[in-house]
Order: sequence, then C-alpha cells, then structure tokens
Amino acid sequence: MNIHYDFLKEEYLDEIARLDQVCFTIPWSKSLFASELSNPNAHYVLAFSDGSVAGYCGLQAVAGEGSITNIAVLPQFRGLGIASELLKKIIDYANEQNLEFVTLEVRESNRIAIGLYLKFGFREVGKRKNYYSDNHETAILMTRFLS
Repeated sequence: MNIHYDFLKEEYLDEIARLDQVCFTIPWSKSLFASELSNPNAHYVLAFSDGSVAGYCGLQAVAGEGSITNIAVLPQFRGLGIASELLKKIIDYANEQNLEFVTLEVRESNRIAIGLYLKFGFREVGKRKNYYSDNHETAILMTRFLS
C-alpha cells in the first residue's frame, strides 16, 4: 500500500469532512475545516492512499504551545502505522516551531489512542469530567514536552 502525505488544501475539504463523519460521533463540518485553512496558527497533515484521504492530524500553535485538534484514520486503514506517522509529522512540526509542549484530549475509553500517545511520550496530566457532549464521557488530558 502506497501512503503519501500532504498538507490541508481547499480541494481536500469535502473528503476530510466525510472522513470526520466516519471517525467521530461529533464530527467537524466542512466550513470548520475551511476556517482552519485561513488560520495562521493551524497546521494539518493528511495521509493519502491511491489519491484519497485516509487520515489526518491537526495542530493549533499559540504562544509557544501546541494543541492537537484531532487525529483520525479511516477504519479500513487502521493498524498500518498511519496514525503514528501523522503524529510523528505533527510533533516534528511542533519542534520546528519551537513549541514548549503539545497537548490533547482523548476519550477515557479510547485505549488504542491512549496507547499511541503514550508511545510518543505523552503523559496524563489531568481529566476533564463530562467533556464530550454526546455521552458526557471524561476526557484525559495528555501532554508531551518538547526539546
């Protein structure tokens, strides 16, 4: 399988919005992704397989701090290392921007994602009770300090 990577562009908005609908119970809209295109603090890396979006990871960088907005991979492409590569590319970007740390929230029940983040040096720094509006699940706040 040939996977290649690119940055978010206007021509990818429909596909990334559809991917979000598949991957999340509270998906982002196409217009929300479009607004990220004009946000100078936003950086998105997309993974492609045979010309179609297979996954993405987004980061917002403000005042020396990074926040991962979302990381998603279509179900048929999971287990192939795409999420790891996307996360690596986002962390590399955060280092290039001299960010002090990167943080994210993850559903407490998402053990696979938590395992990925731990593998990349993220550590639990707190919890946000009733964070997710669809089922009031707790979010685990995880942070990775950068060098």
